[in-house]
Amino acid sequence: MKQFFKYVLATIVGISAVSFIGIILFFIIIGALMSTTDKQVTVENNSMLVLNLDRQIVDRAPNDPFEDLDIPLFSKVKTVGLDDIEKSLKKAVSDNRIKGVYLKLSMINGGMASVEEIRNMLIAFKDSCDKPIYAHGDKFMIDQKAYYLATVADKIVIHPEVSVDFRGIGGEMMFYKNALKKIGVEMQVVRHGKFKAAVEPFLLDKMSAENREQQLTYMGSLWGHMLQGISEKRNLSIEQLNLLADEVQTFSKGNKAIESGLVDEVKYKDEVLDDLREITGITGTKGVPVISASDYADVIVKGKGKAYSRNKVAVIYASGDIGMSMGGEYIDGDKLSREIRKVRQDSSYKAIVLRVDSPGGTVFDSETIWREVKLAADEKTLVVSFGDVAASGGYYLACPADKIVASPNTITGSIGIFGTIPNIGELLNDKLGISTDVVKTNKNSDLLTMTRPMTDYERQMMQANIEEGYNTFISHVAEGRGMTKEQVDEIGQGRVWSGENAKEIGLIDEFGGLQDAINLAVEIEGLENYRTVSLPSLPDPFEELFKMGSDNIRTWFIQNELGEKYRYYEYFKKASEMNGIYARMPYDIFVN
Repeated sequence: MKQFFKYVLATIVGISAVSFIGIILFFIIIGALMSTTDKQVTVENNSMLVLNLDRQIVDRAPNDPFEDLDIPLFSKVKTVGLDDIEKSLKKAVSDNRIKGVYLKLSMINGGMASVEEIRNMLIAFKDSCDKPIYAHGDKFMIDQKAYYLATVADKIVIHPEVSVDFRGIGGEMMFYKNALKKIGVEMQVVRHGKFKAAVEPFLLDKMSAENREQQLTYMGSLWGHMLQGISEKRNLSIEQLNLLADEVQTFSKGNKAIESGLVDEVKYKDEVLDDLREITGITGTKGVPVISASDYADVIVKGKGKAYSRNKVAVIYASGDIGMSMGGEYIDGDKLSREIRKVRQDSSYKAIVLRVDSPGGTVFDSETIWREVKLAADEKTLVVSFGDVAASGGYYLACPADKIVASPNTITGSIGIFGTIPNIGELLNDKLGISTDVVKTNKNSDLLTMTRPMTDYERQMMQANIEEGYNTFISHVAEGRGMTKEQVDEIGQGRVWSGENAKEIGLIDEFGGLQDAINLAVEIEGLENYRTVSLPSLPDPFEELFKMGSDNIRTWFIQNELGEKYRYYEYFKKASEMNGIYARMPYDIFVN
């Protein structure tokens, strides 16, 4: 009895201690949130606008209550929004307090299309004012995306021990066929499209000829576009640049980077500060005032306010996998459809710009969203803007638009679908010693079970379903793009294209970023005065605090532990849970 009361007392004390700590932590978070909310951003005279792109680049800056709080339990990958960068650069043009842009270089955590948009924003900034852009690399290496971005700067300066990673674009795939065989799992696949390589890792031990062909095509396009941009800004021929890449500049530091023509100067941090003092007009050894794009985006600049307009242009964001939630950002078919429907039925909205950044997902959700996009396009001007990737289901839902705008290095296409049914019978029977038995009222009552191989009848049914889905997909594209189904099938078959390729074959209309898409929608609609409204509305940070569930907390912990490697965990999790019919990219593409 004594031991019993001892354990009970210990349990009560433990629960009380945890509860007390939880309450303290809760009030710390609330206090931090309130201080963040009440924080007033000021811009000092003679400031530099800093673009630090080692954060994850997203289309729209989130309203995340924990992102900038230094609370270990709630720390996560920090982000910067393309919308904030654009707003900041536009305001900085006429703000006399901002003397220039300080581009801090290292590894850019974003896709090639995002980098292209930022690069074009910086070019527009330079064209609009005489304020300099100063690019500085003070980490051990500048990756190829960061260097491509830096070439628009008036001066590129690196630390003596920093190198420029310049070696061309390559890709590597993992294949799981033999690993699955060892544990007794067979991935049964039905697909349409010889280029639909999403399932190849489960079927082969190396790339198919078709997959290799498509990868070489879009990689060649991305690399060629990058080289063209660098060549124009650095006065180096494409032949010279390719020679430098073949020689691998990745390990060439300091003065060797100057000799190659890739950078302008090598300087230590104190010398860089002297440069910045000269740009800003600060004398002596005083520090140089700086302000980040995220903070400056919310600053009100006198004379920059727009007159209120009743004419609204909806900018609707659709980011992530379609209908596939893995604890992170994803596109819910019903929610996005409802958002589009509300705008369609609201007469104050004169045009819609749908921003898509998605590798695809489930056919059901893609079709659900496609229907609402088509209805909206029938009633209002609707322009789609593609981000880093808009492929498979991401292209599916966009094809009814009046116009599609994308970056030359957007990843798109992948018009095809596939279905997967894993067979774990051998794993259960031979590896784990688990047997199964079936009772059924009809011949196919146990249709598509995972404990045995598919029958010929089941495979025929699945193939028929896939063919029907593919026919629907190419019919939508043919109708939306003014092509025949045969023409779409010829460029379809699951093949992945760059934005540059896509424009040549008619899958997109124009090159540009989100602002270009907005300008195009306004031009089509003939609007002189308008205001944009970003949708869906960002959630209130306090509401999000109280909505935290175990899934979100677990995701935060994993992201905090894995950092940028979290994407690999997320990919394997998605692959392991695939079971059904999908219109999705063959793989996730990351260019360094």
